[in-house]
Amino acid sequence: MTVKELSSSPSLSSLYPKAVLGGLRKSGGDILPDTEFVRSGVTVDPAHLAAYNQVCEFRLADTLPATYPHILAFPLQMALMTEPDFPFPLLGMVHVANRITQRRPIRVTEKFTLRVRAQHLRPHEKGKQFDVVSELLSELDPAGEPVWTDVSTYLRRGGASGQKRERRTELAPPAPKAVWRVPGDIGRRYAEVSGDRNPIHLNPLTARMFGFRSAIAHGMWTKARCLAAFEGRLPDAYTVDVAFKLPVLLPAKVAFTSWADDGGWAFELWNARKPKPHLRGSITPE
Repeated sequence: MTVKELSSSPSLSSLYPKAVLGGLRKSGGDILPDTEFVRSGVTVDPAHLAAYNQVCEFRLADTLPATYPHILAFPLQMALMTEPDFPFPLLGMVHVANRITQRRPIRVTEKFTLRVRAQHLRPHEKGKQFDVVSELLSELDPAGEPVWTDVSTYLRRGGASGQKRERRTELAPPAPKAVWRVPGDIGRRYAEVSGDRNPIHLNPLTARMFGFRSAIAHGMWTKARCLAAFEGRLPDAYTVDVAFKLPVLLPAKVAFTSWADDGGWAFELWNARKPKPHLRGSITPE
């Protein structure tokens, strides 16, 4: 594996033009690059963390929400997927699932090394999917084992595999634990703290260019918002795994429900007016 050491976080302002230009080229190849991006000396800005917590409705604390390191890893993920040897253009890819494992509470004051790589290219009924794996290693852990791992699964549509999807019967949603009103500007507010300025999240006009009738909430915001509903009940080490279903068209009214499941929890986020899920997930103690 080729390791690319980065001395600083890649500039997202320079990566987005690369993503746009990459969208002009054809998808090609069945081989993911054997490359790992690494950045050492990563620290957390407490003011930025506070802003993130406010947008996602986490409490202020001296430890990181499990979804926060995804923000730290995002520039490296973008850099990896806009490299010339990456087989798929970034524009048009769909984030279909995300699994995060936190192996212990992570303190704001720690210093980290980030590692990001792509792996496990495989067929999907609508095209091809692959994983982008991000790992956070703390300087407080001399063994060098990751304290946090994020697996983001992306779908590239086209060249469908012919695999048949299992038919599922949608049932009426269970009685919600809570109903949340999602404001129309949540995409822009999340973009400010995440750096992810995908036009489908920013305003209705740019979202319509990509086939949405309004801006949509970011999937990682919906995951973080659901995780925030469990604060005070989470173990020190756990995995939170979600599958993104239908987009949340903004503004929205969504219903959240959760239940105990095999020592952990299962949860869902629904359209509050229709029996259609936006997200399904689980929390499993490690």
